[in-house]
Amino acid sequence: MPSRFHEILRFLLVGGGCFLLDYGLLYILTEYAGLYYLLSSGISFSISVFVNYRLCLIYVFHGASAETHRAKILFFGSSIAGLALNQILMWVLVDGLSVYYMLAKIIAAGIVTVWNYVLKRRALRS
Repeated sequence: MPSRFHEILRFLLVGGGCFLLDYGLLYILTEYAGLYYLLSSGISFSISVFVNYRLCLIYVFHGASAETHRAKILFFGSSIAGLALNQILMWVLVDGLSVYYMLAKIIAAGIVTVWNYVLKRRALRS
């Protein structure tokens, strides 16, 4: 059980860094590049997924068999589903409930983080 605790801790550290990347890019692309928040959200999320993938292989899931074709498909498939979940949550929160897009991102990220851990752990341990 201690190794699972450390794995979760590493996952949260990597995820936290990737969230900061995602959150910062969302703000920059929306406020400075003038992109629509949903477009910015999709771009920033996608970039952070690629960074997260590499860091999960290197740092989080030691000994993971992620270099197999099946594991890559599962990992990126779960990421695409995570992107869809993120975009739906952003749209519902911002357009449906009038939540400020940066606050909506925090809420969506919390929900998507749980999704990502469960599915990516399965993908990388397959």
